[in-house]
Amino acid sequence: MPDIALKRVYEKPSPRDGLRVLVDRLWPRGISKQRAQLDLWDKDVAPSVELRTSWHRGDVSFEDFSAAYRAELAASGAARRLLGWADSAPRMSLIFAARDERMNHVVVLADVLRALSS
Repeated sequence: MPDIALKRVYEKPSPRDGLRVLVDRLWPRGISKQRAQLDLWDKDVAPSVELRTSWHRGDVSFEDFSAAYRAELAASGAARRLLGWADSAPRMSLIFAARDERMNHVVVLADVLRALSS
């Protein structure tokens, strides 16, 4: 199991990032593929369009969003696939574009990945 880090796509890439995986469904504005320096873009681990839209509109609390997103990840198996892909990497950075670094899908995804690996 790799060490899991969270990093905004707008921060400068670093060799310490390890495997860089964009985990957003939409490509981040203003970022070229060259600047992003990604190893993988895994749209499958991002929340569904419907769930993401509900969260951004403020229709659901973060608690409800988190529960629904966890259910989506469990049903799809996408988190397990990502762990399998990153198994040989010592570190995996989950790259995201959200402004809020504490309340977003990447925080939930990292928690799910850590739980699956233990």
